[in-house]
Order: sequence, then C-alpha cells, then structure tokens
Amino acid sequence: MDEKLLKIRHTASHILAQAVLEIYPEAQLAIGPAIEDGFYYDFDLGDKSFTTEDLIALEKKMKKIIAANQKMKHYTEETDKSISYIKTKKQPYKLELAEDLKKEGETVLSFYTMVGQDGQQYFTDLCAGPHVDSTKEVKAIKLLKVAGAYWRGDEKRKMLQRIYGTAFESQTELDQYLEMLKQAEARDHRKLGKELELFVFSELVGPGMPLYTPRGTIVRRMIVNYSNELQQQIGYNEVHTPNLNKAELFKTSGHYDKFKADMLSVKSNYTDEEYFLKPMNCPMHTQIYASKLRSYKDLPVRLCDFANLYRDEKPGELHGLSRLRCFSQDDGHCFCREDQIEQEFTAVLAIIKKAMETYGMEYWIRLSLSDPKHPELYIGERSTWEKSEKLLEEILVKNSIKYKTVEGDAAFYGPKMDLVASDAIGRAFQISTVQLDFNMPQRFGLTYVDSDGSEKTPVMIHRAIVGSPERFMGILIEHYAGAFPTWLAPVQVQVIPVSGDFIENANSLSCRLAAAGIRVEVDGNNETVGYKIRKAEKLKIPYMLVLGEKEVASKKLAVRSRGSRDMNEMPENDFVDKILAEIKNRK
Repeated sequence: MDEKLLKIRHTASHILAQAVLEIYPEAQLAIGPAIEDGFYYDFDLGDKSFTTEDLIALEKKMKKIIAANQKMKHYTEETDKSISYIKTKKQPYKLELAEDLKKEGETVLSFYTMVGQDGQQYFTDLCAGPHVDSTKEVKAIKLLKVAGAYWRGDEKRKMLQRIYGTAFESQTELDQYLEMLKQAEARDHRKLGKELELFVFSELVGPGMPLYTPRGTIVRRMIVNYSNELQQQIGYNEVHTPNLNKAELFKTSGHYDKFKADMLSVKSNYTDEEYFLKPMNCPMHTQIYASKLRSYKDLPVRLCDFANLYRDEKPGELHGLSRLRCFSQDDGHCFCREDQIEQEFTAVLAIIKKAMETYGMEYWIRLSLSDPKHPELYIGERSTWEKSEKLLEEILVKNSIKYKTVEGDAAFYGPKMDLVASDAIGRAFQISTVQLDFNMPQRFGLTYVDSDGSEKTPVMIHRAIVGSPERFMGILIEHYAGAFPTWLAPVQVQVIPVSGDFIENANSLSCRLAAAGIRVEVDGNNETVGYKIRKAEKLKIPYMLVLGEKEVASKKLAVRSRGSRDMNEMPENDFVDKILAEIKNRK
C-alpha cells in the first residue's frame, strides 16, 4: 500500500469513529488502523449489535463528514495530562493504551483532532498517524461488514465489534475493488472445496485440521509432486523427519524463546521431558547435516521435507485452508559455503519463477529485512545481519529482479526474499520464500572441513517453492475458480453412457484411459444425459465423453469440453494424445 492510500484509509477509520459517536454517544472506542485492503475500527456498544441498516446509516454519516472537509490536526501532549484528558472522555480502552504507553516510557502522546471549517473540534483520537490533511481527500468509501474481535487479540478479554471498510482515491478504484470482492465471494475456496468434494472439517477432529477427500488428496499430491520435481532439478534430496521433538532442539535453534507461544506442547506418560509438535523442519535438518563429518567438497548439502507441521493458531484466526493448525510445506534447507550462496539463491529463484509460470500467477519479490531498532526480535550479531542483508540485495540487483524492501519482516534468524503472487482477480498472497541464515548453523555447532584443513561453519539457506501445499491449494481453488487445469484436476475425464445399455462400453473405455495415465470416472447412474453433464460441469471436470450407439458404432468419441456446449468427434487415440500432452506440459 502506498503512503497516500495508507493515509486515506487511516483517516477513514477516524471518520468512522466520529460517525459512530455521533449516532451512539456512549460507544467506547478501541483501535482503528489502516490495513492492506482498507481499514477497521473496534467498538464496544454494550448489549447493542451493529446491523446492516446501521452500516448504511454510518456510511451516510461518514460521507457527510467527508463533504464537510474537516481538517486533521495533529498535536502532542505530556503523557500524564493526556491520561487525565482521556479519563474525562470515559474511554477505558483508550485509557489502557495510554497507560501502557506510559509504562513503556513515553513522555508525550500523539493525538489527531478533526476540526470543522468553523473551527469546531468534532473528534479527537489517541493516534500516531499518518493521516491526510482533510477528510475531503477521502474520495470513496464503503463499509463492508461487522465481525467480532477480542480486545488486543486476547480471547480472555472482551469481545468487541469490528467494522471493516475500505477507501480509495477515486470511485472507479472503489468500484473495481467491490467487483473483485464479488468475484472473490464466488471463488471462496471454502465454498468451492465443499462443492467440488475436496476437503472437509470435523468438530471431532478439531479446528484448523482439514480432512482431504480422495479428490482433494489428488490435487494436494499433484502440487507436492510438482514442487518435488522442481527441487530435484536443482539437487534437493527428500528426507522425512518426526512430527514430535524434544524441547532442547528448539531451545538450541532459538524457536523456544521466539516462537514458543505458537507451538503445541505434548506430554509423555513415561518421562518428564518436554516435547513439542514441530512448527517447522529446519532444526531437524541441522541434525541430519550434523550426523557425519562434512568436507568442503560435500557442500552444498540440500535437503527437502514434506512432513506435517503444527502451529497453535488462535481459533478466531483459522480460515479454511488459508490458516491451519496442521499443514506441510515444500520445505528445503541448503547447507553451503559462503562462495556458493549466490548460485544457490539463483537456482531457487529460477524454479520459483518456473512454478509461477506453470500456475499462471504474476509475482514480485519482497526483500524482508530486520528492524535495527528492535534487535531483541532477532538472534545473532548485528554485523552478521548487515552482511547477509547486503548480500541478498546484491543478488537481486545482479539478477535484474524487481523488488521492494520491507524493514522488520525478516525471520528471527535471517533476512529473506519473499515471493508475493497475484491471483486471477488481482489479490496478493505471500507464497514462496528464500532465507539466508548465518545464525542457526552456529547455534548447532555445524562445521565442515575446508580445503586448508580448518573447521568452518556452513551457511544455511531456508527455502520454499509454493510454501504450504494445503494453503496453496486453497489459493489455487480461488485462482482457477475451481476449474483446475487438466494436470491438476482430480477427475480429468467423465465418461457418460447415454443409458444402461452402454455401461459396459463405458467401463471398457474408462479402463483404457486409466491405463494410459488419465484420471477417469464413469457416471453409470440411471439419469438423463443432460443431468449427468450438469453434474460434471458442477464438479468442473475438464472433459466429458458422451457414449451411445453412434459412438460405439463409429469408434469415435463425442468430446465435450468444460464450459462449452459443443460436442466434437475425435478418434480415441487422438483424444488420449491430447490429454496426455496437457498433463505432460501442465497446460
């Protein structure tokens, strides 16, 4: 989000807060930031709940505030005076924020006041900004929905009401965004996943732990197989590591201190040792590397792993396949010498590019760096971070790769290149990552014998191609609107006999297609041909073969492609060649 749009959306959240107070003077305000796709504000209305009609009224009120061209005036005030002022407003959530800022050592607090053309002060909010100069710069707004949100994300605190909205510099941009939302709703992978019979969730199994049906398992496997094919091309070897690990492993890696709140603990009935379900594979891969003496000639050592991972996500943050407690990754780690870093990054970036071309997704690279103001968030020496961050930027420049730099988004052990891909309707998703790590090999005492006989510490490169196959499957369902390309489709061909007289012929054809390597099903139900075609269309099967007396006699197939009303005749061998070519070329 560019700076101007950030300011517009942040200002829109303040306009919303003012509108709420004008209609509900007793409302208590929490926080209201700008976010990637718009803004939100959290409110406590006691027993009252916002309705659709309320959103309409609030949006109307917001447009009046915008038209009034109120100025956004910034000022600061000494902390104790600020707290006294907030107390007079009877805003407990703002008071808690102000008192916390005082505890953190802030001596002055920042406020924004909305001032009318007549000089009247309409609304003042505790806020660090930034904002546009006037409400009139917010050209187009829309309130979208109401959701629940725990105060400060803590499930033990009060549940507030969060109003989501969006704002743009023009009505045209807003209209385009609303159309995208309409398409996104139709493409929602949770809805399509159920309709296409790909995955289910069960309360008995638990939230965030999907169960993949036979169809869904095929799609997931195809994603995994393709990632494996790509990484084998650049020398990665697949390993398999346990889901359960001792706490000492994560204490050494640094995850115990930095990541423990997101890890699921496990208790043994027989020992007092502390165990965790692993949230990532990298610590285990260090132990495979450390299992024997390594020479400089052995490097790079490239390992990849599809074992399940587990993270203790908050229930309110779980969302279909997009946010899970149990998932895997096309995860890989390379242990190499410093002089091999560039070639390894270049090779990984090349297969990521190939994957995105295959899946038909545009992308750009985000160079995620550390925040030097908060060294406590990271492990390792500052000099090491500066060295690795400079190296990554040099690789991007040398390879003429366009990128954006984001400070504060690095992993706790090193900087990274994150691939941000856009789907068919323009939404952005962070998918792939390549990370440079000088720290973890040192923490585990990893070494190799250099050419001069001295011991050296290898560099560790963490990388993923599409990240989590489960999450990526959800992205692809929406990207393709459920209409997978032939190579990914769980059923590639549906054979439709026109009556029971031709089921034997249909089964024989199905066997021949399956023997050729095509995923095929026969719809032998006692239903009309039209109904069977509609069922196949609903399941978004790429090809339907209608089989009746004419087709049996002519020994030609009547082929109907997904989304087409036309029926084309084709010799069986030609059809098989066509499908196999689409599968091979992943078109």
